[in-house]
Amino acid sequence: MKIVECDIAGPLIIEPQVFGDERGFFLESWNAARFAEAGLDMTFVQDNHSRSQKGVLRGMHFQRPGPQGKLVRVVSGAVYDVAVDLRRSSPTFGKWVGVELSAVNKRMFWVPQGFAHGFLTLEDGTDFLYKCDAPYAPANEHSLAWDDPDVGIDWPTDGLDIQLSAKDREGKPLSEVEAFA
Repeated sequence: MKIVECDIAGPLIIEPQVFGDERGFFLESWNAARFAEAGLDMTFVQDNHSRSQKGVLRGMHFQRPGPQGKLVRVVSGAVYDVAVDLRRSSPTFGKWVGVELSAVNKRMFWVPQGFAHGFLTLEDGTDFLYKCDAPYAPANEHSLAWDDPDVGIDWPTDGLDIQLSAKDREGKPLSEVEAFA
C-alpha cells in the first residue's frame, strides 16, 4: 500500500495494492499487521455503511468527548471527502483537506481524532464504508457548519442540489464549536 501525506498533519490518503485481471480485482482494505508496519497502529471497534444519492452532504461531524478516528472508503460511486482540523494547539487549526474517494480509484482516507469529518456524494447510489476507533455516542456528536466561510471548504457543488439533514443544517461556525486541545 502507498500512504500519501496531506497538507495537514494527521489525515492520510491510503492507496491499497490492487490485484486485477479480466475477472475483477482483489485488495486488502484492512490488515492490522500491514497497517502497523506502515506506522498506522489502530484498533477499530465499529464498522459503518451509508448509502446516499448524488448531492447528499453529510457532515461536518465530530464527537466531543469520545472523539472517533475513521478509516473511510467508497465501494460504489464517489464522494468528495473532507477533514477539518479542530485541534486548537495545531498550527493548522481550522484548515481543511479534501480528497475524492471512489469505487474506481479505491483510495481510503484516514481521519484521525480531533477532526471534523464530512463528505459530499458525487454519484447516485454511493456506498460509503468507515471503520471507527471509538464507538458512536449520539449525545457527544456535534456538527461544524459545512459552509462556514472562516473554514472555506471548496466543495465541488457545481450542478448539484445539495441535500442536508436537519442536524447538518444546524452546524455551528468554527468560532462557536468546542474544539479539542
